[in-house]
Amino acid sequence: MTYQGVLTKMQTEIGNTIQYYLVFEDSFLNMNQLLNKEIEFNFVGYECLNCHKKKKIFRQGFCYDCFYSSPAVGDWIMRPELSTAHLGIADRDLEYEQKVQLQPHVVYLAVASEIKVGVTRKTQVPTRWIDQGASQAIAIVEVPNRYLAGITEVALKSHYTDKTNWRKMLQQTTQVFDLVQEKAKLENLIPEEVREYFFSEKNDLYELNYPVLNYPTKVASLNLDKTPSFQGKLVGIKGQYLIFENGSVFNIRSSEGYVVTINV
Repeated sequence: MTYQGVLTKMQTEIGNTIQYYLVFEDSFLNMNQLLNKEIEFNFVGYECLNCHKKKKIFRQGFCYDCFYSSPAVGDWIMRPELSTAHLGIADRDLEYEQKVQLQPHVVYLAVASEIKVGVTRKTQVPTRWIDQGASQAIAIVEVPNRYLAGITEVALKSHYTDKTNWRKMLQQTTQVFDLVQEKAKLENLIPEEVREYFFSEKNDLYELNYPVLNYPTKVASLNLDKTPSFQGKLVGIKGQYLIFENGSVFNIRSSEGYVVTINV
């Protein structure tokens, strides 16, 4: 059977094992049901996720013009400490930025390749952790806006990484850490104006299990620009990566805005 559509990040559903769905405009695939089966991807073209024009994708699913104009990809997305909506100051579109920035945000520790610190909107818990391929995660603080979350992350980045080593994450070479114990060390490391939001008593630890039959010993990344057609037996899904039997992996998130056909 053949499916065609614009790639966007897989939607997920938490459970004993995380469920993954690849959603197109008029159809969807439960990717878990394709485990141990041959699937084929073919590159067809591009469609910007913002303007929907068939223009080459520049970054994050956006064409060049939209990447440098849309408020959805302002610098404060990747660097929350640059948020200014709480001051009434616009970056690209104040109304949009107030809507996104002025809502509860969570600063967390997660284990994907090693312990990392990160920021997410409260509404994106635990989706953000799943997308990163984290095996465990714990919230440190919940703050009322993105700026406070950002300055907390900056303060903790001298103690923890803010990046995931995707190769280690996919090879399941993660060490064992005690996130509850790690969190207990942090109260005096976060900015003073954030300490009232510290979760001193709340230690809800998320443990996340992914649909992976076999983890690769070596990984080779697939890229639709370099390899416009590929096929293989799907043996796992973790983060936003599809893992194939031969050790090839395909990052759906980094291919957003690409139009593909999928034969299953």
